[in-house]
Amino acid sequence: MPNGAATLTPRSLLNKVPEVTVIFWVIKVLATTVGETAADFLGVNLNLGEAWTCLIAAAILAGVLVIQFRLSQYVPAVYWLAIVLISIVGTLLTDNLVDNLGVPLWITTVVFGVALALVFALWFRVERTLSIHSIFTPRREAFYWLVVLFTFALGTSAGDLLAERLNLGYLLSLGIFAGAIALVAVAYFVFHLNAVVAFWIAYVLSRPLGASTGDLLSQSTKDGGLGLGTTTTSVLFLSLILILVVVLSVRAGFGYRQPAAARSESLSVS
Repeated sequence: MPNGAATLTPRSLLNKVPEVTVIFWVIKVLATTVGETAADFLGVNLNLGEAWTCLIAAAILAGVLVIQFRLSQYVPAVYWLAIVLISIVGTLLTDNLVDNLGVPLWITTVVFGVALALVFALWFRVERTLSIHSIFTPRREAFYWLVVLFTFALGTSAGDLLAERLNLGYLLSLGIFAGAIALVAVAYFVFHLNAVVAFWIAYVLSRPLGASTGDLLSQSTKDGGLGLGTTTTSVLFLSLILILVVVLSVRAGFGYRQPAAARSESLSVS
């Protein structure tokens, strides 16, 4: 991350995604948890089935993304609604492949991992940066949301692979992913890992972290969970997200801006 404060430019002021703060990561993990539990609630509790739930969520997501793309700057309510919806859709992409089409979890993990790597490669080849602090054109925003979708699908596959197929359980899986994120933090703060690289590794890992948290809280005790159920867990986490988004919206209404130093981040190829 560059030293000193970067100069605010018209482009940086029009950045379409939020600054990476503690609140950002808290809402991200909450949203990933909701993606897991809400998908189960809609598909199982409301008997919509995974296929119909995915189609409905995808249709709503498409509408929200149209609004997001038409905005000229970051709007907390719209952005985080899109994140919650894309979390649900990403979860259901994996669930449909595994549960309805019989694709093994290790295959979905590999396929989504390769797909994510290819999108990253194309994004960098075209734009020469993977920094989320440079999302001020429709093309960069398209790359961004496509990457986010694949991180959720990959995270669901990886989380389920560890917790269920490898029988590690939800608590141990949660600990593994939390530990991996902690290692990324150490690599960034102590060993000066590139900020963009550190961000995206942590972003990918936070998805299975949230999924494991959601499963741990919602699944029955006989399945290794705490038995809160998908309804209670979804309502609880959605309420927390709503509170934090209101806080962000109020701060934005008062003209609050994060320090601009991180806005000029770019991925070095050296």
